[in-house]
Amino acid sequence: MVDAAMARLTGKSDRAAAWASLFSRDDVVAIKVNCLAAPALSSHPEIVRAIIAGLRAAELAAENIIIYDRLTRELERGGFTPNTGRGVRCYGSDVSGYDAEPTEAGSVGSCLSRIVSESCTAIINLPVVKDHDVAGVTIALKNHFGSINNPNKQHENHCTPQVADVNLFPPLRAKQRLIIADALIVTYDGGPAYKPKTSARYESILAATDPVALDAVGLDIIEGLRRRAGLPTLAAEGREPKYIAVAADADHKLGVADLSRIRRIDVDLGKKSRS
Repeated sequence: MVDAAMARLTGKSDRAAAWASLFSRDDVVAIKVNCLAAPALSSHPEIVRAIIAGLRAAELAAENIIIYDRLTRELERGGFTPNTGRGVRCYGSDVSGYDAEPTEAGSVGSCLSRIVSESCTAIINLPVVKDHDVAGVTIALKNHFGSINNPNKQHENHCTPQVADVNLFPPLRAKQRLIIADALIVTYDGGPAYKPKTSARYESILAATDPVALDAVGLDIIEGLRRRAGLPTLAAEGREPKYIAVAADADHKLGVADLSRIRRIDVDLGKKSRS
């Protein structure tokens, strides 16, 4: 699924060429996973391994790849093995620490993980597509609440405009080159925790270079699953994720939120498999 998605996204059928079109052998690539609801609902290690295989095919050294999240213990719950030594590194921002001084954008002032500000030259965002009881949804844009020191302070007004403002931070905006969203299992109500009764085996991944467009499509998927289950829209519940549209506005210009302007390519790899 990852290879097929990258081929269509980059227009290059060869794995090495596809990954080399976005990352150079000299890059240090940080993969931001989401393990908050692990082990039941988190970025699957199988997808991470496929991403690493692509980066290695593009001649990146294993030591130039970092898997990270907010806390090392959450990574362990998600099936990842912490490592600060040789090979692919894996650790949380609790190990790297945060910048001594905050970065400010719009309404937000936060200290960035040093993995983002100092250790890497490029970021791959690997969120999970899921409902959020405050923000409406949490996908690519909100996944970077796991890249700052104070996400607990950014949830007023359903995280709007805070999610959009965090993504304006120069290191995040400049270094993020690819989003591969894990939609193998989608929780469409009761998130961000895993709720088996309101989770669907969607068996897909989403790949994009535009985090706003990816979130708009992810939101559409969640709303579709909610309709199928007879649930009201997120707007009707009073938790519409307005930060997605804000991220696309003239003050942010982080991507495209209008579904009519987003080119969506569906790749069918067989029964119940999409990318």
